[in-house]
Amino acid sequence: MEKIAIDLLWLRPKQVGGTEFYIRNLLDGFRKLEEPFQFALLVSQDNKDTFVQYAEDVRFTLLETNVVSANIEKRILWQFFCQNSFLRKHGIRKCFIPVYCRPLFNGGVTYVNTIHDLQAAHYPEYHPFHEIAYSKLCWWLDVHFSKHIVAISDWVKEDIIAKYHIRPERITTIYNPITVERDETVPFKVLSDKYDIQDNGYYYTVSQLIPHKNLETLIEVIRQIKEQKVDLPCRLLVSGVNGENKNKLIQQIQEKDLGHEVTLTGFVDNAERNALYKYSKAFLFPSVFEGFGMPPIEAMLFGTIVITTDRACIPEVTQNKANYVIDPYDVQEWIRVMLNPMDRIGEMDFNAYDQLKLTKKYYQLLQDIFR
Repeated sequence: MEKIAIDLLWLRPKQVGGTEFYIRNLLDGFRKLEEPFQFALLVSQDNKDTFVQYAEDVRFTLLETNVVSANIEKRILWQFFCQNSFLRKHGIRKCFIPVYCRPLFNGGVTYVNTIHDLQAAHYPEYHPFHEIAYSKLCWWLDVHFSKHIVAISDWVKEDIIAKYHIRPERITTIYNPITVERDETVPFKVLSDKYDIQDNGYYYTVSQLIPHKNLETLIEVIRQIKEQKVDLPCRLLVSGVNGENKNKLIQQIQEKDLGHEVTLTGFVDNAERNALYKYSKAFLFPSVFEGFGMPPIEAMLFGTIVITTDRACIPEVTQNKANYVIDPYDVQEWIRVMLNPMDRIGEMDFNAYDQLKLTKKYYQLLQDIFR
């Protein structure tokens, strides 16, 4: 069986948010398959150690480059101008890239890309010019030169079709696999001692600290609950990797005197995150733009009520079973929904996010496209 490369050079461990969870869940799913395959994982100098476990499976090999993922500019240049010859040198003519970046030309290699969203096109004000230019170039290359595109939701698929007029049969929707070990939790006392919280006495969210995640609105919601003495928990914990909005959020918390009420936990491990999901009053997800959005589904898997927005793919991915705020920036609407949320978790079809089922879809797609 001919080898297929999986490009992982873009992955900076613990710094790229949901895309890292997506690809690691998918790779773990491939290990569970009984079907034969030969994958060469294209790794960098600074992320290779996080993928060595896959080499224990004879169907995986690590293909090490001299790229440093943290040096984004040099990584992009290497991918643009050197990746094709590197793959050909190792006898590889097929490559799956689980994000939108890719070489400028195919150079004898067939590519399949996953596009997670067109965020920079919708919210250019949240991105510097060079990021917008690079994103638009790569999306254009994907739809014109890659053999096939994977979209992570139907909403993203329709967005790509509308933007680039690509034929629908060249795009396949495959949801992100979601894996949550429900027994992998720390005792609540650990959380209580660490964060000074009560069971069912705080709200929780998981998010990068970037503008379109709309965390400023949640902080204002907490301020209003405190000021108006609303009969709701006046406590919010925010977990996630850093982003360009971090300093602004810290300043907002300080200026509104919410140092005790709002806590930015930074990155937390799975056991702590799972426990924070489980014991929270509700999971709040104020994002105004998502290509998929895994945290609301993870929270629901722990039986936690989710309150979120009706923007982009969020209603689709949550199967219209969450509680939705129509105006994401309306603080009083948030409070009204938080006062009377509905619990429809029992109606969810969690099989839609099953790791093995979705991995088999990827496997079959790659076999069909690269055949």
